[in-house]
Amino acid sequence: MVIKNNTNNEPIDNQKEPDNSLDTKPKRIRRQATEEELNHPLHRVKLKPLLERLVEHYGWEYLGERTNIRCFMYNPTMKSSIGFLRKTTWAREFVEDIYIEMVENKSS
Repeated sequence: MVIKNNTNNEPIDNQKEPDNSLDTKPKRIRRQATEEELNHPLHRVKLKPLLERLVEHYGWEYLGERTNIRCFMYNPTMKSSIGFLRKTTWAREFVEDIYIEMVENKSS
């Protein structure tokens, strides 16, 4: 940084400001959720609370019988079940369907 004095004895900074135009990412424009999306039973429901509600409502035994997923049948834990559901799409969709049925039965 080079600093020189002008006639008024004030420092003048001759260093150029860095050009950050290449470094900045464009801001992501979020769209508003539709009414249908807002009313969907899975809207803003994360996997852990979803599974906790299912276990509280049905229990591990019922979930094991209904889904035939080993992590629900043999020594079930929340950690192992969530890990499996995050990695396995078909199992997560199956459990989400059970959750949607539960929510719809409670509301009717």
